[in-house]
Amino acid sequence: MMPSRRDLALLLAAAQLPAQEKTLPSKFYAYEDLPVKANGENRSRAILDGKTHTGFRIEMHETELGAGLAPHAPHHHLHEELMIVREGTMEITITGKTQKLGRGSVAYVASNEEHGWRNIGTTRACYTVITLRG
Repeated sequence: MMPSRRDLALLLAAAQLPAQEKTLPSKFYAYEDLPVKANGENRSRAILDGKTHTGFRIEMHETELGAGLAPHAPHHHLHEELMIVREGTMEITITGKTQKLGRGSVAYVASNEEHGWRNIGTTRACYTVITLRG
């Protein structure tokens, strides 16, 4: 029996659908178990990246930044970010406004706002970024 054009069209459409991404499971992330990626004096640790059970995409990573360094040039993007300073002193600029933030401080960057940060201290700074991609 030959498949109809309709059957072939449905098959082709189904083949082009993206695979369903699994949701993030509940999990513990021990700091000492996170793989380290080095880039000169900077180090980063990917923590998690995926979708919640409601389909909300979240990514989280931690960066250790050498004194006087920035991770990259100021930029903007569609997704929002939260930046949490764990250690050191960071200078964060969002849409032309600059603020010095220390341990325990948080910066929120809305969608498409130009932002950047750098370590203005004399020692390493450590911060966590949580990326929200609804």
